[in-house]
Amino acid sequence: MKIHEYQGKEIFRRFGIPTPRGVPAFSVDEAVKAAEGLDSGVWVVKAQIHAGGRGKGGGVKLAKSIEQVRELAGEILGMQLVTHQTGPQGQKVRRLLIEEGADIKKELYVGMVVDRGTQRVVLMASSEGGMDIEEVAAKTPEKIHKVFIDPGKGLTDAEGDEVARKIGIPEGSVVEGRRIFQGLYRAFDETDASLAEINPLIVTGDGHVIALDAKLNFDANGLFRHPDLVEMRDLDEEDPAEIEASKYDLSYISLDGNIGCLVNGAGLAMATMDTIKLYGGAPANFLDVGGGATAEKVTEAFKIMLGNPNLKAILVNIFGGIMKCDTIATGVVAAAREVKLKVPLVVRMKGTNEDLGKKILADSGLPIITANNMAEAGEKVVAATKSA
Repeated sequence: MKIHEYQGKEIFRRFGIPTPRGVPAFSVDEAVKAAEGLDSGVWVVKAQIHAGGRGKGGGVKLAKSIEQVRELAGEILGMQLVTHQTGPQGQKVRRLLIEEGADIKKELYVGMVVDRGTQRVVLMASSEGGMDIEEVAAKTPEKIHKVFIDPGKGLTDAEGDEVARKIGIPEGSVVEGRRIFQGLYRAFDETDASLAEINPLIVTGDGHVIALDAKLNFDANGLFRHPDLVEMRDLDEEDPAEIEASKYDLSYISLDGNIGCLVNGAGLAMATMDTIKLYGGAPANFLDVGGGATAEKVTEAFKIMLGNPNLKAILVNIFGGIMKCDTIATGVVAAAREVKLKVPLVVRMKGTNEDLGKKILADSGLPIITANNMAEAGEKVVAATKSA
């Protein structure tokens, strides 16, 4: 789950991370009122969407008067903001953050994720703030400094000080930098975050270290412990199909292709998508119905996939372990009839009650294309998209 920058900064401040003063606004009038309340000579009007690169897309503007705040808020609110993370369709701006201006002397980067190799949280920091960290990693990897944090000790003072110096925080500001790193680690750990990022972290003209941005993503599996975070969820920023899927306990992620995938098991789902790619196709989604799928779940899954206007075929790939093939077959037949399926449907199933499942498909009278293995399924569904 993602949250907005202004919400992330609220959390940062709880953990002792200094940020500029700012107020969220949902209308032009609210933006003006916020600017007046901040009593600053310079204001920043910032679009609030769940994507990076807002500045490059025209979603972050500097205002030097209250009237300019009004003008810029009117321009940004409601715009379809396109960044490298939104895709060409962009994302509609429904919220703003009005923030006091900052005296920026130096821009830095700091972020935290879980490193699967060491099974520890890794602190990543760089002197190259304000840039895409992926670009820095590709072109100048030596400028990214890492600390793999011992969960028993947390981020130590010595580790924090060393990183602060390596990324160019002045000696007189090293303690401030270290405290921010330690606060970021506590925030990451205590909120069950999957990503915590400050880009840029700035050093001001008078030597203070401040989080100028805030990005926090949370592990959905830990949200039951954090009802306060769940309240921050903005459904307008999420894919409607993914929201609908979550109501039926379906693991669904929209993709850019035209072949719908309905699979039981995340690993098999990944392999299915790879097989489609191998035969020259492109998956339209990741969809794991899990081990306890019912006919209702399968029907809803079909409806969600069919909501994609680019869909040209569907591949159902089932391994009958906990989930029995005849149960899925019954669900597939019921779903195809209810939604009046008009795109080609390829079904491959193996495992428990496989023969019974295949008989249910054969007796349905529906034009279902069957396959005996994944390669055949991938080949047939890609061919079906070309003839559809």
